[in-house]
Amino acid sequence: MTQRYTLTAKALHWIMAVGFISLFTLGFYMQSLPFSPTKLQLYSWHKWAGVTLFLLATFRLIWRLTHPAPALPQTMSPAARMLAHAGHHALYVLMFAVPLSGWLMSSAMGFQTVWFGVLPLPDLISKNKELADVLGATHAYLNWAFIAAVVGHILAAIKHQFIDKDNLLARIK
Repeated sequence: MTQRYTLTAKALHWIMAVGFISLFTLGFYMQSLPFSPTKLQLYSWHKWAGVTLFLLATFRLIWRLTHPAPALPQTMSPAARMLAHAGHHALYVLMFAVPLSGWLMSSAMGFQTVWFGVLPLPDLISKNKELADVLGATHAYLNWAFIAAVVGHILAAIKHQFIDKDNLLARIK
């Protein structure tokens, strides 16, 4: 088994990390704006980026399933290994659940997603105000869960680098 992730896996990791952090930031910012053409444009960009990250997550999952991850350090306890695997699984689930919940919410609100302003994507469900409200809350909660998982992931990486000193971070650099 390899000691490092493939170049493709590394590129997907860092591109998606920057993408999701940017989307979290944009999402919080655009919600605070009054209704305006600028707010509508930001929502469009947010949806375009969300669909793009959903597609990248699909490619990333396929890549991960066909290119195994490097082995974890032998020095990690069974509990730490279990937590690492659970954390990675949570991140993968959320990489799909967050954009999908946003797309579902947008569909339920009656706002079609037009990818990059050119390619109309199908509404996943019919317009339904009550369901849109539930999906809006779901999208928000999933984002908070994703942020918590990302923070946990970063803290675990810092712990491995500076406390355990097991050079785990070198696998993804």
